Amino acid sequence: MQDFIPKGIGRVFQKGYYQYYKYLSMKKGNVAGLSMVLAAYVLFNRCHSYKELKQEQPSK
Repeated sequence: MQDFIPKGIGRVFQKGYYQYYKYLSMKKGNVAGLSMVLAAYVLFNRCHSYKELKQEQPSK
């Protein structure tokens, strides 16, 4: 069950903040997390556009 009191909401934001900096680590100069997010975005868009192109091709 979710904890909707102000203390619980604060914990949720704090946990999200720690998760964000754990994977992106922009303060330390590590861009591995950012490049991983960018690669996932590119892969998703390629797959999506491939499905659209495949549907547009006339079938023989």
